Amino acid sequence: MKRKLQWLLAHGDIRPVMKGVYVDVRVRDSLELRADAARLLIPEDAVACGPTAAWLHGLDSTALGPEELVEAHWTRQPTDEVDVHGVRVTSPIATAVELAMRLPRPFALSAVDAFLRSGKADRWALRAASAAYEGRRGYRQAQDILRWADRRAASPGESWLRLRLIDAGFGGPELQIPVSGNGRSYRLDLGYPDRPIDGRRLGLEYDSDAWHSSTKQQLRDETRRAELDALGWHIISVGRTDLWGSYPALELAVGSFLCQEPRLPRRW
Repeated sequence: MKRKLQWLLAHGDIRPVMKGVYVDVRVRDSLELRADAARLLIPEDAVACGPTAAWLHGLDSTALGPEELVEAHWTRQPTDEVDVHGVRVTSPIATAVELAMRLPRPFALSAVDAFLRSGKADRWALRAASAAYEGRRGYRQAQDILRWADRRAASPGESWLRLRLIDAGFGGPELQIPVSGNGRSYRLDLGYPDRPIDGRRLGLEYDSDAWHSSTKQQLRDETRRAELDALGWHIISVGRTDLWGSYPALELAVGSFLCQEPRLPRRW
C-alpha cells in the first residue's frame, strides 16, 4: 500500500488533504472535503480543536503553522462546539482563543487575524471569552495577541510583518493605506503615514513568492514603487526570508528611515 501511495503521489494522481488523508487531484478543496478528511481521523465521540478546528472553519494552513498539512487535533472536553458538515468542532470563538494562547506568537496573530477577517469572530467577543482563561498558561500571550489582532490583515505574511514591527518597538502600523496621485489609486499593506520624515512617509509591502517571484511581477513591482516614490512614499518590500531568522535587516531598515533604534534581538 505504501509503495502504491508513493507511486500515485509521484505521478500527480493524488494529493494530501491533511496528514494521513489523500484525495484525487481533480477534487477541489472545500469545507465539505476537509470535514470528510477529518472524519476519517477523529473519533466519533471527540471534537476537533486547535489548528484542525480552525482549518475546518475555513482558515488556510499557512496561517496556523510552518507545516503545509494540518494534523488531527481533538478533545473530549470542549468548551463550546458547533457542527461543521457533520463533524463536531470547537466554535470559532473558542478555537481562536485557544490558538491565541497556544500557537507560537507569529502564527497566533495570523490565525486570529484570519478569524477576524472571515467574519466568524470579532475581537470584543474574543476578549470576553478569553477572560475565562485568566491565570492559565498562555493567557498573557493571548491578551497581547488580541490587543494587536486586526481583521484588515489580508494575509499571514502581513500579520507576521506587523508583529515584527510591533516587537521592534515601532508601534502598530496602519493597515491597508490608500494612496492617490497622478490619476491612479494604490493601497499599501501597511505603514506609518502619520510619521513623515523630511516630507516622506514609510510604507511596507509583503511580497509573497506566489505573487511576486516572476520577472514580469518583479518589473511591475518596481514600476509601482517608483510611482509611489514620486508621491512621497518610501516603500520597503519584505519577503518571507526577511521575516524569519535572527538577522534583523528589516528592523534596521525601518529604524533607519524613522530615525529610531529598533528593540533587538528578535523575539522569534
